[in-house]
Amino acid sequence: MTIDREAKKGTLEATIDMTSINIGNEKLDGELKSAQFFDTEKFPTATYKGTSMKFKGNVPVEVIGDLTFHGVTKPVNLKIESFKCFTNPMMKKEVCGTESTGTFDRADFGVDYGKAYGFKMKTTLHIQAEGVRQ
Repeated sequence: MTIDREAKKGTLEATIDMTSINIGNEKLDGELKSAQFFDTEKFPTATYKGTSMKFKGNVPVEVIGDLTFHGVTKPVNLKIESFKCFTNPMMKKEVCGTESTGTFDRADFGVDYGKAYGFKMKTTLHIQAEGVRQ
């Protein structure tokens, strides 16, 4: 994550390890990793690359970017739900943290297992990030 609040610019990159799926059910975890769902053998990671940000004053409110998931890249924008900066008393440096969310239709990325049974394809991407002022 890079943010220049004065210039009102920023970027965000996140890599999601799709092989780390753990929903508390070992059998279902295996199904989610299988070729019929996420196919983690072929697509072990998903990436989000936010190339710009929208600001309200000097606070970022939206990330404009692309999600690459299951070998498909499509635009997905993230709403910045919270953004807070403060001077860390131990490091004596400014640190900032953010929580951002966006939704997408997983069928648009070729992951539509369950659609025929009436399962919703709407998926939420939730990214938390922290940074230290350099």
